[in-house]
Amino acid sequence: MPWLYLIFAVVLAALLGHLMRRGMHGKRLGFIDAYQFHPAIRSKLAAKHPQLSDGQLDLVFDGLRDYFHICNQAGKKSVAMPSQVVDDAWHEFILFTRAYQQFCRTGLGRYLHHTPAQAMASPTFAQDSIKRAWRLACAKDGIHPAGARVLPLLFAIDAELNIPNGFRYTPDCRNPNASNYGSGYCASHIGCSSGCAGDSGALPSDGGADGGFFAGLGDSDGGGCGGD
Repeated sequence: MPWLYLIFAVVLAALLGHLMRRGMHGKRLGFIDAYQFHPAIRSKLAAKHPQLSDGQLDLVFDGLRDYFHICNQAGKKSVAMPSQVVDDAWHEFILFTRAYQQFCRTGLGRYLHHTPAQAMASPTFAQDSIKRAWRLACAKDGIHPAGARVLPLLFAIDAELNIPNGFRYTPDCRNPNASNYGSGYCASHIGCSSGCAGDSGALPSDGGADGGFFAGLGDSDGGGCGGD
């Protein structure tokens, strides 16, 4: 019957579209992972943070790749930048205008605007964009966000590298044995202290609504990624 062929065609088109989006998503993530930042960007960051070793600088750029990963996962909602030193690296990258524009086109499919690094408004209150960063960063590092005992790289790096004026997070501010206990921001208050409906420890797919695990870029609910 003609209507059966029509239904089949619609389903097939939807399936092909989904597979194409997944393929493009995978290519973008692969591009981000393999991207080599210009040595001058590294030199600029080293001048700003002369205390960092070569290995520590490598870790910062790993953090920047992680941030671009979670922004890529995010669709069109904002994702806060939880690290000061990674934000510094991002800022230096943006100053290489042509390289950054090409990176955004290939790795993200659009230009990613910068806003300053931003932690929570207070040690116990998190905006939507930092909650989103927490869920996505936990997923990237294979950590369940609701009961994390360790921090994902983007939330750990400022304290690990002892960055002046960096953001420091405590996995559980009720646990006196937790890192950074008694100081900084309480990660157990970021989004999941009362449960994360629909969240899981699974790694992200290529999209989804915020309220499942993943969201996107472009709304104005905090720092980090802006819109187009």
